[in-house]
Amino acid sequence: MKFVADFHIHSRFSRATSREINLINLAKWAKIKGIDVLGTGDFTHPFWFEELKKGLEPAERGLYKPRGDNDKTRFILTSEISCIYSKNGKVRKIHLVVLAPSLEDVEKINNRLELIGNLKSDGRPILGIDAKELTKIIFQVAPTSAIIPAHIWTPWFALFGSKSGFDSVEECFEDYSKYIFALETGLSSDPKMNWRLSNLDKYTLISNSDAHSLKKLGREANVFEGSSINYQQIIDALKKNSQDLKLSYTIEFFPEEGKYHYDGHRGCNIVFPPSETKKNNNICPVCKRPLTIGVLNRIDELADRPADRPNKQMPVKAIPFKSLVPLQEIIAEAFGVSSLSKRVEQEYWNMIDKLGSEFNILLEVPKKELEMLALPEIVRGILAVREGKIVAEPGYDGVYGKIKALSREDQKTASKQQSLF
Repeated sequence: MKFVADFHIHSRFSRATSREINLINLAKWAKIKGIDVLGTGDFTHPFWFEELKKGLEPAERGLYKPRGDNDKTRFILTSEISCIYSKNGKVRKIHLVVLAPSLEDVEKINNRLELIGNLKSDGRPILGIDAKELTKIIFQVAPTSAIIPAHIWTPWFALFGSKSGFDSVEECFEDYSKYIFALETGLSSDPKMNWRLSNLDKYTLISNSDAHSLKKLGREANVFEGSSINYQQIIDALKKNSQDLKLSYTIEFFPEEGKYHYDGHRGCNIVFPPSETKKNNNICPVCKRPLTIGVLNRIDELADRPADRPNKQMPVKAIPFKSLVPLQEIIAEAFGVSSLSKRVEQEYWNMIDKLGSEFNILLEVPKKELEMLALPEIVRGILAVREGKIVAEPGYDGVYGKIKALSREDQKTASKQQSLF
């Protein structure tokens, strides 16, 4: 049996998030997307934690379900914490995802962290504490918790970020590195890019949405296989030592779509691949200030394996992955309109109604069934994405990239047609 999990999300108590995020809507959209286990996000925020205590009840060990709801959607207690501190003569800004096994353990964690910083200020609290010291505290008060460095390559707030990160896990966590067993690759990198660093081979690479709105849930996720699932099984599977559950593959953005894949300056409309950045000595040719160095460049800097290393040489025990484009983006491209348009929304709900969850449509529904129940151009887009036959315009300096899976002729044809529904 397959289980899809998205551990890293945010509540409405985090900055720049949708006001519609609550437990009822999260459970609803988990079903729409095809997510079986969803992180709660933001358990450190006192108001959100109160909602979690009132709105959830125990299900499988360490997992929860909406109170009074017999649906299959499960919640796992998670939160993201921002550590900002100085170390080795440099300001560090590291984001960590924390998974906890129970509401009681979360309460212990929150009580301890309240002594360090203001947990009410944001769903993702900013604490002036070394990431190593935070790890030490978490394991002191809740020993079966897990800590996973978030979106590890993001320039500004990440373990390996070009602006404020480190060059290795050990440099950041020192003697507490032994407690780090998984890393979140983030939207602007995929596992293949991370495989270029041999010192990451021992870590499980996972992917999550980091969603700030309901529609963004599951844009990256993790697919497990097993006969059952609970908190400890998930942790053991991420440690690659579970007999009952295994991480089969991750669901990824095409990394070019992430908003920090290439280098550049948003204000100057400058976007460079690493080779062009080097020619310009990391300086923007327009404003003469340093460029924001993106993920691909940073990986080039730290990698000890070549970029053209074939897939068949993936590291031993590495987890496979599948790259997808959200269904609404595929529909929007077929119609040649914004993904926020009413026409796209109508077609999206038609397809969900007829074909099941979004992940089912993108990954599982056979070609013949798609051809019977969807517009030909949308089908071609889905199949092109499945086969990786896309054209990418890389993102940079906070600007999302663009993925194209259809020709202009396909778009023109689709824009003139009505839905088959």
